[in-house]
Amino acid sequence: MTMTKILAGLLAVSATSAALYAAPGMKADANGDKAVTKTEAMAAADARFAKMDANSDGILNEADKAAKVKMRFAAMDTNKNGAITEAEFVAAHEARADKRDDRREKRMGRGGGEGKMGRHGGRHGGGMKMMTMADTNGDKAVSNAEFRAAAEARFAKADTNGDGTISADERKAGRKGKWGGQRPAARADAG
Repeated sequence: MTMTKILAGLLAVSATSAALYAAPGMKADANGDKAVTKTEAMAAADARFAKMDANSDGILNEADKAAKVKMRFAAMDTNKNGAITEAEFVAAHEARADKRDDRREKRMGRGGGEGKMGRHGGRHGGGMKMMTMADTNGDKAVSNAEFRAAAEARFAKADTNGDGTISADERKAGRKGKWGGQRPAARADAG
């Protein structure tokens, strides 16, 4: 495997994490009451931004992607020789698969199912599309203010009765409204 292919793969993986950014969902349910308040949703958004802002400069951009790639490369390079062997790559892949399986089991244990967003952060470039939408000034970077504004807009859309809380019923209604009660069929060219 060439270094370029490995880095390209790592970059693709890092981009998928954007799909989860600031989405007001049950992960934001800090007190476990099956409802998400705006305070909880914004705290989750702030935590997600901090996690994604790999270089801690207060902006999400290409520099963060590069920093994430370097961090992932360093984590995979267990013998710290500046190269990833096939064994190191396989070990890292298996570790990620184990973590994914653990998350899936936890979701199923609390009444979830298979991941709602799919393997790569949703359909049609989900995470990157959300990042583009959050970039309101078009500078190909998302500031913390833009990120929070996008999170607040998603919260307001989900909080259909305007009481400052997204209930389980509102989440359920939102899913039905978006997908007609079912997940969309996979495209023939999806792979």
